[in-house]
Amino acid sequence: MKEDTVRVLMIGDVSGSAGMSALFVGLSSLVRDTKADITIVNGENAAGGFGISEENYRAFRQMGVDVITSGNHIWQKDDIYPILDNSDDILRPVNYPDPCHGKGFTIKRKGAITYGVVNAQGRLMMNPIDDPFRKISDAVREIRKETKLIFIDFHAESTEEKEAAAFYIDGKATALVGTHTHVQTADEKILPGGTAYITDLGITGVADAVIGSDPGKSIERQLTQLPIKSEPADGKGTIQGVLIVADKATGKAVSIERIQR
Repeated sequence: MKEDTVRVLMIGDVSGSAGMSALFVGLSSLVRDTKADITIVNGENAAGGFGISEENYRAFRQMGVDVITSGNHIWQKDDIYPILDNSDDILRPVNYPDPCHGKGFTIKRKGAITYGVVNAQGRLMMNPIDDPFRKISDAVREIRKETKLIFIDFHAESTEEKEAAAFYIDGKATALVGTHTHVQTADEKILPGGTAYITDLGITGVADAVIGSDPGKSIERQLTQLPIKSEPADGKGTIQGVLIVADKATGKAVSIERIQR
């Protein structure tokens, strides 16, 4: 591993007990094999597929996760609210209005590495909250006062919105990766300004299912059009995400590689 680069794992939405189990069993060896310096995990579906509990948060930290990002399901477990308010290693999307619990970006130091993480949520086909583009830009501007190593989790439905956000911030952040759709895309690349991008990291959970959920429930919902609640699928969990290598001095991405384990 070159001393002038940093290696960062960004892992896709952890879904239910299968996702938590996969991470518990596989994260330490994945970190070892990839020689990752930092691990960023989207944990918003950890609690039975919807939300993240205090117990989940403690488990993530015990597994060695450095920063936990989230999305629209972050509000579903009340016991996470005090942790959102008092911890700098778990984020809610930066573009929720200011009265909401928690924070949308953080600046962390690990060893000799200072880095920033931003969490944002899209608006196309999702709740029309504050403008994610301007909120991302504001957060990046603040983080760049201390470091150029900046990693953005953009939790969004629309591929167009994710790609537009990446080009909008290209050259100012190390990476912008998409989460939320639970299907890993094959479009990883480095943009002209040096920002790594992928439309969706994928799922940490049961990949042989309907976006991590029980196929039977999903089929029933399609056939009846009734509001049948999704349930996390049972089965063997998979860890999906990317490994990003970046230049410490410039903050620009050197490479991005898809991970499936």
